[in-house]
Amino acid sequence: MKRVLTGIQPSGDLHIGNYFGSIKQMVEAQKTNETFAFIANYHAMTSGSKELAELTMQTATDFLALGIDPEKSTFWVQSDVKEVLELYWVLSSFTPMGLLERAHSYKDKTAKGIASNHSLLSYPVLMAADILLYNSEIVPVGKDQIQHVEIARDIAIKFNNAYGDIFTLPEYQVQTEVATVPGIDGQKMSKSYKNTVNIFGEEKKQLKTIKKIVTEQVTLEEPKKFENCNVYNMAKLFLNEKELINLQNRYTKGGEGHGHFKIYLADVMWEYFGEYREKREYYLAHQEEVRDILETGANKARAVALPLIEKIRAATGIKY
Repeated sequence: MKRVLTGIQPSGDLHIGNYFGSIKQMVEAQKTNETFAFIANYHAMTSGSKELAELTMQTATDFLALGIDPEKSTFWVQSDVKEVLELYWVLSSFTPMGLLERAHSYKDKTAKGIASNHSLLSYPVLMAADILLYNSEIVPVGKDQIQHVEIARDIAIKFNNAYGDIFTLPEYQVQTEVATVPGIDGQKMSKSYKNTVNIFGEEKKQLKTIKKIVTEQVTLEEPKKFENCNVYNMAKLFLNEKELINLQNRYTKGGEGHGHFKIYLADVMWEYFGEYREKREYYLAHQEEVRDILETGANKARAVALPLIEKIRAATGIKY
């Protein structure tokens, strides 16, 4: 059994790209791995959100509703284990400036006009602390996050060379089998593109969003091509093999327009997340229970972190 660690930024409403791109894999990982999942609220501060407390609770509620099981996973809020900041400072002494200046995320964000500051520059060091503090072995990431895991390894190697084999060297894991989820405009589904279909919300509002999905212009009677259809490529995420073949046949025989397929997608999606909506309503009505789950998770995470921090304090001379 491997220890798998995932961090989730509290960034608001979750969409189906979040679910099929990472959340579903996290829930599956609980069955065969020792899963650590935290809400990265310190990291979210680089975005300057003024609703961070509310977003943190929303994220916790949504992830519990979607299947994160506190009995199987250690689930907590990053800031509730303060030792991560102590490790962040220690690791900063082993992090060359050039390494941070070459980080893709830093260059991308500053190129987009985001103001450069210390937290933005040192973001990878805090991420390294997140990973190394819990002796993480596997870190599932998208391709754009591989470099952050590599930076964590580089820092850990420099520290281990100085003080002995204290840190476990993590490996990244890219979910190559996960297809890119298209947004309503055909681009990758992303909040930054404003093309998302949210998981939770009113049924009528969800249908209204789905009706905006871009499709080719063909007559009702004509056969439709399903291969590159944005509606089909969303719908197939929810369907089994038999249902998928039935949908393909509806496309190819003609007689139905894309509007029919959009309504079908809305119905399938609404049914798929029905159980999750019920769980979410429960947790929304029991926010103290959510807080208790997060507190218990933080205690479990701290129990793992403290022995490592004690080793680091002794090795570096912080403990006297």
